[in-house]
Amino acid sequence: MPPKPKFTKEEISRAALELVREKGEESLTSRDVAAVLGSSARPIFTAFESMAALKESVIKMAEQIYNDFQQTVVDENKYPPYKSIGMAYIRFAKEEKNLFRLLYMRDRTGEPIPPNFDETILEQVKENTGFEGYLATLFQTEIWMFIHGIASMQATTYMDFSEEFISSILTDAYQGLKRRQKENALKNSHADKGDKK
Repeated sequence: MPPKPKFTKEEISRAALELVREKGEESLTSRDVAAVLGSSARPIFTAFESMAALKESVIKMAEQIYNDFQQTVVDENKYPPYKSIGMAYIRFAKEEKNLFRLLYMRDRTGEPIPPNFDETILEQVKENTGFEGYLATLFQTEIWMFIHGIASMQATTYMDFSEEFISSILTDAYQGLKRRQKENALKNSHADKGDKK
């Protein structure tokens, strides 16, 4: 009967997560994780086939932390639901800088590219703007690029904006993009009608 593992996958992943949370993704080495565990690196490679597998486990844990964080912000009802998601993303970048960088600023070379947005968020765009299909996806892409830019500045402490200021400029961006897309859709509609004459 093989000896019982000294640490479970969960325990190792949790230790690695807290290490990344405190010191950043670059601290995710077998030596540093072993030091946190007060052990040699052997238990890590008994539980995980590689450091890449451990990193994947840490990313999944970080994603759950973010999802819970986002839900908490949405449940506060401080902002409309669609805006709350953007505000949560930016606040997470400020409060959990290293986890945000791990999730949204790591090198994604070789990773499969997931769908840009799930149906839930596109439904919210449709409900709030009236845009459907390509226009809804375009709107969400543009607003999300703006939000990610602010979040990245918060995560790197390049700039530190107040929540009130961020809320205000998100409203400006939202209203401006919505108006511009409606104008473009109207122009295209008139152009299409002209082509049919």
